[in-house]
Amino acid sequence: MNSLQGIRVLDLSRVLAGPWCTQTLADLGADVIKIERPEHGDDTRGWGPPFLHDDQGRETQEAAYYLGTNRNKRSVTCDIAQAQGQALIRELVGHCDVFVENFKVGDMARYGLDAPSLLALNPRLVYCSITGFGQSGPYAERAGYDYAIQGMGGLMSITGERDDLGGGPQKVGVAVADLMTGMYATVAILAALRHAERTGEGQHIDMALLDTQVAMLANLGANYLVSGQVPGRAGNAHQNIVPYQVFEVAPGADGGRDHLILAVGNDGQFARFCEVAGTPELARDPRFASNRQRVLNRSVLVPLLENLMKTRRKVDWLSDLENAKVPCGAINNLAEVFADAQINSRGMVSHWQHPLRQDLSLVSSPMKLGRTPVRDPSGGGLPPPLLGQHTEEVLRSVLACSQKRLDELRSQRVI
Repeated sequence: MNSLQGIRVLDLSRVLAGPWCTQTLADLGADVIKIERPEHGDDTRGWGPPFLHDDQGRETQEAAYYLGTNRNKRSVTCDIAQAQGQALIRELVGHCDVFVENFKVGDMARYGLDAPSLLALNPRLVYCSITGFGQSGPYAERAGYDYAIQGMGGLMSITGERDDLGGGPQKVGVAVADLMTGMYATVAILAALRHAERTGEGQHIDMALLDTQVAMLANLGANYLVSGQVPGRAGNAHQNIVPYQVFEVAPGADGGRDHLILAVGNDGQFARFCEVAGTPELARDPRFASNRQRVLNRSVLVPLLENLMKTRRKVDWLSDLENAKVPCGAINNLAEVFADAQINSRGMVSHWQHPLRQDLSLVSSPMKLGRTPVRDPSGGGLPPPLLGQHTEEVLRSVLACSQKRLDELRSQRVI
């Protein structure tokens, strides 16, 4: 049995933040019904290349972007711009525990699908709205996109190389505001479901990308609020720990430049690093003996370490530092990531039987539950659905729709 077996989610979200949330719920066993526009579907179905190639090697219309965020869901097409489509959604809500949407503020009310309206139909419903700026405030009606949120929320001001080294604002390589909002939304939904189980009372969850972006500033946000000092970009260095950054090492076998991450988290680790490096005196130097002093004397210590790290190759440093239990790591490209023995031993690539391809490789869920495992190909998991693949199946099983009604809805292009 899966953790959320018996929970049904009506998913009117698209692109990333909402689908990331509902994919997580689906992995945990919820029955997620993904509502998509007839003919077009989720915008990300067309966000390529790359697109999936079928078993004959032909390019399909299924973008990798879509495939990576929509496993374990059932796709139903429904035009909510039509009155009959709105009525269909309201019928489905009566059979669902969770409703997720990421439309602009006010759009759901225009369709009669806002939280007050649907909670009136199903008082136990957990209704989650995901927007750029939330349901209130001066920016509420603005459209919010991850890139802009990374800028507005301060993340780009602390990401990238130092300005004195020619740096400038830099976004993170993946849409972290979307992804983290999806994860926070998942946590909020689970908490609200627990409340509904105890009290029979549903509620509206108001998730905003900007709120999440500010929250995930974490220690740097706290640093500013405590000190009043605005942090700048530090490149690959850590604002509060030294040495905790990327260092260039001696060239590898191919003669090219090579790097590794040295992540010394405490004074004991620094002493062990100095032993491995053959410079134990650095750990005894009053300027570097504690992390506080190393941070204050960063400009003196780091150049010493930069010269030191260039005396050995990456493979030698990694071996010696790992044996001494000093945190360190290689900087892998994605080919190296997915060839890594640890990644493969942890099952972080799963293989699905997709309608267009018998062996579809996807990144697995990282959640490892001992008693209630996530849904995967071996445990009844569903590959990312084709557009409208489950429309008749869901409407028959959940709403007991007759063939006559299905034919009428289809002829009117509601589904």
